Amino acid sequence: MTLTAKRYFLSNMTYSKIREQATRFYHEKMNDGVPKIFIGSATCGISVGALEVAEAFKNDLKKYNLPGEIIKVGCLGICFAEPLVYILKEGNPTICYKNLTPQDASRIVYNYLIEDDPCFDLAIGTLEMKEGDIPYIPELEKFEKEERIILRYAGHINPEEIRDYIALGGYEALDKALTMAKEEILEEVKRSGLRGLGGAGFPAGIKWEECFRAEERPKYVICNGDEGDPGAFMDRVILESSPHQVIEGMAIAGYALDGHQGHIYIRSEYPLAIERVNLSLAQAREYNLLGKDILGKGVDFDIKVFPGAGAFVCGESTALMYSIEGRRPMPRVRPPHSARKGLFRKPTLLNNVKTFSCIPPILSKGSGWFSKIGTHRSKGTTVFALAGKIRESGLAEVRMGTTLKEVIDQIGGGMKDGKNLKAIQVGGPSGGCIPAQYIDTPVDFDSLKFLGSMMGSGGLIAVDEETCMVDIAKYFLAFTQNESCGKCTFCRIGTKHLLLLLEEITRGEGTLDHLRLLKDLSEAIVEGSLCGLGQTAPNPILTTLRYFEDEYIAHVVEKRCPALFCHDLISYLIVYDKCQRSCEHCVLKCPAEAIHPDQKNIKIIDQTKCLKCGICLEVCPREYSAVIKVSPKIVVAKA
Repeated sequence: MTLTAKRYFLSNMTYSKIREQATRFYHEKMNDGVPKIFIGSATCGISVGALEVAEAFKNDLKKYNLPGEIIKVGCLGICFAEPLVYILKEGNPTICYKNLTPQDASRIVYNYLIEDDPCFDLAIGTLEMKEGDIPYIPELEKFEKEERIILRYAGHINPEEIRDYIALGGYEALDKALTMAKEEILEEVKRSGLRGLGGAGFPAGIKWEECFRAEERPKYVICNGDEGDPGAFMDRVILESSPHQVIEGMAIAGYALDGHQGHIYIRSEYPLAIERVNLSLAQAREYNLLGKDILGKGVDFDIKVFPGAGAFVCGESTALMYSIEGRRPMPRVRPPHSARKGLFRKPTLLNNVKTFSCIPPILSKGSGWFSKIGTHRSKGTTVFALAGKIRESGLAEVRMGTTLKEVIDQIGGGMKDGKNLKAIQVGGPSGGCIPAQYIDTPVDFDSLKFLGSMMGSGGLIAVDEETCMVDIAKYFLAFTQNESCGKCTFCRIGTKHLLLLLEEITRGEGTLDHLRLLKDLSEAIVEGSLCGLGQTAPNPILTTLRYFEDEYIAHVVEKRCPALFCHDLISYLIVYDKCQRSCEHCVLKCPAEAIHPDQKNIKIIDQTKCLKCGICLEVCPREYSAVIKVSPKIVVAKA
């Protein structure tokens, strides 16, 4: 059958026929008796060698003339275990393997597929299914604490095969929506209590209703997949692992609001996401789920991908729209809001990737089901990107109201190297630093805001006791200052002055007046900035001043860094009576040649040459504790 004939054939099928055909394809594929090798092939997996592992499996299957199908799926969320592979072999449980190398792949092919030895030493556990065909690994406590709605299909289906998605219920919500009155859909979204998951948490149903009531035409639907926050990768994983869920949510919105054109704005640094979304859009059109006369219901709606240039400000809704229009991306004054005057000054609905991903399950299962999940004012789930000094980095989707302690200890596996948690940075550079004493705080929009932080896009970075909170504030402020679009004075100049103050403090040049200026200027920037990015830029400073004021005082009064991190406030010295004189490790490894022995072969560090890189501390034999890290006020010996 030619491609044109295939499209004509598919375009005349009802959804039930399409679902029947896809289900038959999926079940025949999964139950043909041939071993299935699923390889996590999102960017996180590819970056650590997933494609090389896939090639090794392919070559060894060919070498031994074995039947087997390699299926590249998205990210299961346990990024710390990548490259991640799970194998379905008839008569055996589905075994999940972590951190595989090409050599491990060859071993598994021979030992497991030929000799029936599962190689449990390489396994992380067995993969099973929760209610609703959601994969999880019972050996990992994290999955018991998760509630997967947005990540329902991530790591479970081939993101480049639309029939996998349809067979598991994909596009059923769209088919149902096309039989409903537009007002009914709006009411379902409102009753669900869904709030925007891009950061601000504005009620999605109210935004949809405002756009619906706008009289101007045409109307546009935009999905914000820019995701510029450091440490955030939730939207990327969703777009790479389950793009059809986002597309279906946008198509439902297009019908409900009487819009005919949608845009998915994806940052150019996500080439795999762009590639897979474009492929998914083409497949959806082929199955008559996008484009003209969707499913024969007389509805027209199509979507384009717009690759963003990578500016952080493009995550702000109005700047993003200017970017699509071909203009310089800068926020504009509101009102009017985008629901009335958005893209090309026409009514526009803009939601985040995660928000649109919630729409299909809400329509399929009902608003009542969704509204029972979460807290009184924060419904549903949220997705966190776990990073920092945490043992098991990756993605976690939890019910609103789950505590930070549960997220870090039970889902993230606790802190690395037995260190103690010091603070949690939630919400990216626009969020705030929450001290460990508030670890029992529930994750929801209101609780985090009360502590001076915010849900943000969903980044969660855990830091330990060796982290300098002044430096953390400086790091995030340097990012937001560099990414300021420069339109408003408070953000353009104010953040620059904040950064200069922090730099002086970490160099030991600060005074108590610096702390007063930091607070006053931060509050002024919050009040005077035009957009949400500028208004939240001082959050890391305000929260660290609020909860870690003693560290700031140590920097400005005692001229020391309690965490022994700020280079200008520490020195590296050698304790002569502990130094083994025959050892030359530090002398040979010092990149600045700052270490030399005296006439008695006692090693001395020339402070005028020392780069404070810490290499001497790393290479010194641990049993001698010869090299120590000091500040002018406190000396801490090497452990």
